[in-house]
Amino acid sequence: MALALRLAAKARGRTSPNPMVGAVVVKGGRVIASGYHRKAGEPHAEAVALQKAGKAAKGATLYVTLEPCSHTNKRTPPCSPIVIASGVKRVVVAMIDPNPRVSGGGITAIRKAGIEVVSGVLEQEARKLNEAFIKHVTTGMPFVTLKTAQTLDGKIATAKGESKWITGEAARMEGHRLRDRNDAILVGVATVLADDPSLTARIPGGRDPLRIILDSDLRTPPTAKVIRQRSTNRTCIATLERSARTGRLEALLDAGAEVLLAKGRDNRVDLRSLMKVLGGFGITSVLIEGGAEVNASALKAGIVDKVVLFIAPTLMTGKDSLCSVGGSSPNRLAQAIKLREVTSRFVGQDLLVEGYV
Repeated sequence: MALALRLAAKARGRTSPNPMVGAVVVKGGRVIASGYHRKAGEPHAEAVALQKAGKAAKGATLYVTLEPCSHTNKRTPPCSPIVIASGVKRVVVAMIDPNPRVSGGGITAIRKAGIEVVSGVLEQEARKLNEAFIKHVTTGMPFVTLKTAQTLDGKIATAKGESKWITGEAARMEGHRLRDRNDAILVGVATVLADDPSLTARIPGGRDPLRIILDSDLRTPPTAKVIRQRSTNRTCIATLERSARTGRLEALLDAGAEVLLAKGRDNRVDLRSLMKVLGGFGITSVLIEGGAEVNASALKAGIVDKVVLFIAPTLMTGKDSLCSVGGSSPNRLAQAIKLREVTSRFVGQDLLVEGYV
């Protein structure tokens, strides 16, 4: 199962809105075939592995990281009939499919065919691998990761706004890998105005995420790099209807941007409503790389699932420098946001801390 999970992870960032799945066929104590789901629309892991095994699959054990599906979608057939037809005598499953259309149906069908099924092997590892898929398929909302880079004393920029570069090259490359793995990246218009970023994944073989700019007043310049650059993905500006009535809308559309009219709250884009819209578009994961105010708004809205914090061995000092999270502080310490399942590791000279809200 550990091998199947490693295979599944090879497609990280490529299978959305499908889950990552790996499969291994074992017979006589040795692996005779394996496979994984490479991307949406291509064969599922079980089908790949069993096709490789061929007739040798008869009497073998199939290890798969997610319950074989029992429903037909628009592009691929169900896997449980393929498993049954292969002649395997035993199926070991890491986790039940959380999709209400599947949940338990695949295992039931396989057991009815007289095949032994064992489930729950390395289940926690499997659930973590597909945490974005699980949230999206059960709630309709994308899994949201808030990523920021700061100094030891919690600063992201000087008083004059200088922030390049707080962290080292290795940490920045890890940030690009995060972009590659997420369906969308979200920033505020202040970041666009201050830094004119590309918001692309600049790694070999990487994919660019959908770029979303929070811009309630349509202040994004049509000449911004995030709009004008050549990329494999789109730039979408989330704004309010009042701003869409201005002449700036046509200029942005002519420049190549897409504009999404979002619901508002306190004269800003309502982030929770925006996440529901993105989930409806099939976006399963969103990476927030905003400034202090976007970070604060996202946390206040309760949309953040995970925090990824790069900490440089640097002290900015000064109360006028910019903190990583803005907004107003809570009245009591008990109201502070606490993280669970916190891990840490060094990435180059910087410390990477991850935790779930």
